[in-house]
Amino acid sequence: MSNLDSQGSPDGELSVGRRGFLAAGAGAFLCTIGGQNILVEKAGDAAKADAAAARVKKPAGAKSKIAAVTPGASAVDQLEFQTPQPQPGGKVVEYWVEAKAALWDIVPTRPRRDVWHGTAIAGPSVFRAFVYQLMTEGFAAPAGPAAIPGPTLECEVGDVLRVHVRNGLPDKYAQAITMHPHGVRYTPEYDGAYMGDFTRAGGFIGPGEEFTYLWEAVPESAGAWPYHDHGPNHTLNSMRGLFGAIIVHPKNEPRADVERVLFMHSLAPPTTGLKRVFQCINGRAYAGNTPTIEAKAGQEVALHVFGIDDAFHDFHIHGHRWRKDGGNFVSDNQTVGPAETITVRFKEDNPGRWLYHCHVMSHQDNGMAGFYLVTP
Repeated sequence: MSNLDSQGSPDGELSVGRRGFLAAGAGAFLCTIGGQNILVEKAGDAAKADAAAARVKKPAGAKSKIAAVTPGASAVDQLEFQTPQPQPGGKVVEYWVEAKAALWDIVPTRPRRDVWHGTAIAGPSVFRAFVYQLMTEGFAAPAGPAAIPGPTLECEVGDVLRVHVRNGLPDKYAQAITMHPHGVRYTPEYDGAYMGDFTRAGGFIGPGEEFTYLWEAVPESAGAWPYHDHGPNHTLNSMRGLFGAIIVHPKNEPRADVERVLFMHSLAPPTTGLKRVFQCINGRAYAGNTPTIEAKAGQEVALHVFGIDDAFHDFHIHGHRWRKDGGNFVSDNQTVGPAETITVRFKEDNPGRWLYHCHVMSHQDNGMAGFYLVTP
């Protein structure tokens, strides 16, 4: 390589030169896996990242007390934690979720088209996604589709979420995964984060293994939050679909009549192996493929909008306004950044067909748009 390209150094560090920097516009990103830095910028790089992740061994701390086996461990690594219990009036809400590989079509209309503009979308749009799939009790059978995003986990303030997660990735992609939540309260045991030698049990679910997470819905948890993989290969796996939503409802408060989860993100060639970038909402691109939201006049509508990639997006609905962050400021176009959530809530009073979309124009025109249908 020339000195303008990406270069590896003897100590395993990787510097990103001009070519690698410019490639980031097409979805390139850097993965640090088991002490190795891998720039995922072209076909084959994702396979290198998977191979590196497959070589990461389960840390001893994920099996026993970390301080007893890990040089450099401190007193905090010896801590043991109480099992979380529901608050008075609360309950345990249980889910079974399996991580799987699945073929996913970003533009499922046939022929492939942008229904908004009435234009054809050329080229292939199917890739191998990693997804969280809802299962029945004991992982007996699928309880929902293998989809992007994963199942929405719902509970109320005072409850404990008990989420059983199984790593069902096929041998070809064998590697550890986890499930890391935002917003709820958890101990280090249930963080779901790979931390090298300091990894706790929930931070490394190896191929074929299961782990049960316990998360508390404290009063400050009320709202909508993302969850995602935080294992050794978390960047790539989150980019290709291992994410979903947690909704914690305030106790004894009325729920919205229409409540939807919308993740704004890109699916780019380094992740998908396809030839072009798709700007997506819930893994789909272009109106008619992205979620079509339906409501009736008089209904309370709540839309939970997440950023789940490296970019900043805007969420805009034509013909509607809402109070930003529940305050006095009124908006019809609100920014959402990586792993951030906004909740757009209003009482519907304006029937018709409306657009919703990202107001970053290049995102909008490359697929990040959909329809909102309101009947009288």
